Amino acid sequence: MCHGTPFYALTYVFGHNDMFWYRIHNSFGRNSIVGTTVKTPDKLPEHLLADEKHSWLKKVKVFLATTIGKGCILGVKVVKSASDADLRNAYSVFKEESQALNPDYQPTTINMDGWDGTRKAWKSLFPKTKQVLCFLHSFIKIRDRCKKAKDILPIIREKVWNAYHAETTAQFSQRIRHLKKWTLENISIEVVKEKLLELCFKRDRFKVSYQFKGRHRTSNALDRLMNYQDKILYGMKYFHGKTDDSATLYARAMALLWNFHPYSSRLTYKGNRISPFEDLNGFVYHENWLHNMLVASSLGGTVART
Repeated sequence: MCHGTPFYALTYVFGHNDMFWYRIHNSFGRNSIVGTTVKTPDKLPEHLLADEKHSWLKKVKVFLATTIGKGCILGVKVVKSASDADLRNAYSVFKEESQALNPDYQPTTINMDGWDGTRKAWKSLFPKTKQVLCFLHSFIKIRDRCKKAKDILPIIREKVWNAYHAETTAQFSQRIRHLKKWTLENISIEVVKEKLLELCFKRDRFKVSYQFKGRHRTSNALDRLMNYQDKILYGMKYFHGKTDDSATLYARAMALLWNFHPYSSRLTYKGNRISPFEDLNGFVYHENWLHNMLVASSLGGTVART
């Protein structure tokens, strides 16, 4: 299941029927994701990432509001729109589960792509959390405007990422000023110039990241896990024939399976790593990943165990 094995394949090998395995899979989604994955309050991530994965439910576009922390999927809910209200409702599940573990929990930073609904939702849920704008998304917008001017893209890429790699706030501000001046003097293509200047005008939002150690300046850590979501959803042809509730249960089960799935035996760097759960908590209950997840999710994952 953790690798996207279709239910008919499980039926072929182990018997029963497809719905038998589907119901077992979805039952995992009823557990608290945070409570099952994070076993002590001090392991709650200080720095988070959040974004919405676009998908389809019975041919209607839906969004998987996803929260990532320390390499684990800590929250996901399917909503019908990316409005402020729907996203606040979706991300509030993570707040409830995390504060069940630690009532005073407030993440220090949250990285996001700048979508206004996402920003407002997190601001209302965690007013004290600093929001870090993803630098990568700003560059991607510039890159996409250079499709008819690929000759200037390498120069733009070098200058934009040179600013990103500044070591201090003062150095970053200086490089952004130079980038703005260079853009005004050398870029004649309006759509490219517009996005470059837009990046420069967001300087203060990017500078927030320099205040915190360990924060996420880009969404790379989130994109890697969304690739997993994308692979599973594409393989199952999205949420065809499922209700809103069952789609959310399926997405939550996917999240837990990711958090507990075993790494490949070829993954030898940084020691003998077992799973995202072990990376976060520093231990496992059982060497078998499925047994480990079942033990961790006892009592619905609502009670932290050491």
